[in-house]
Amino acid sequence: MDLGLEGLRAVVTGGTSGIGLATAKLLLAEGCRVALCGRDAARLADAAGPLRAAFGDRVLAERCDVLDKAQVEAFRDAVVARFGGADILVNNAGQGRLSTFADTADEAWGDEFRLKFFSVIHPTRAFLPALEKSASAAVVVVNSLLARQPEPHMVATSALRAGVQNLAKSMSVEFAPKRVRVNAILLGIVDSGQWQRRYEAQAKGGETKEQWMAKLAKEKGILIGRLGRPEEPAAAIAFLASPAASFITGASLEVAGGVSRFA
Repeated sequence: MDLGLEGLRAVVTGGTSGIGLATAKLLLAEGCRVALCGRDAARLADAAGPLRAAFGDRVLAERCDVLDKAQVEAFRDAVVARFGGADILVNNAGQGRLSTFADTADEAWGDEFRLKFFSVIHPTRAFLPALEKSASAAVVVVNSLLARQPEPHMVATSALRAGVQNLAKSMSVEFAPKRVRVNAILLGIVDSGQWQRRYEAQAKGGETKEQWMAKLAKEKGILIGRLGRPEEPAAAIAFLASPAASFITGASLEVAGGVSRFA
């Protein structure tokens, strides 16, 4: 199936590793020009090097902290200067906070609010004028299943993820007359560096990573029986961002291996 991504201009925040990097690779393979950003210059260089070697000047990599409005606007200017505009925005930056209600201080609530909301608000606000000029404009928000299925050990993240889901839905309604689609994916547990570190710290005896993760998946109630791979949410993002999903907006797609507990 041709998703119709050839020649489109995509922006991926948090693009230096995991889901963001997998998404950038997939969009490039589908023929997009891709701009990715990250806060860490060394990690950005490590990610961008192989991409440039494979895809040449279709790759733009810029250091950018999405919580810094000025840096996001500078990133936007660089993208427009290189590509002439943007068709796709993937809001992927962000991470979780482990804390219960009892041990989450006011400052932590504030930090989590700023991270979850402004990692979406700043890039969307900056790139919206360019997206409005596109004939195939799409925003994809990478969110978490915690938005619908909160966990008590991640109370702040769960609450703010629910707010981000409402934000994405609100944007989809407001932007629809401008022909800018907005959708979200809801992640379950996806294999990443943090899970590699937990495996190394917790595995017993000669237990392989696959065995350890299969046991973890059973404990977490993941029906597929394993953790997700970054390439799997990347595929969902690419579809929702593509012209193949041209009649889909305001939707949320679970990429969680069947772990959800609601209809």
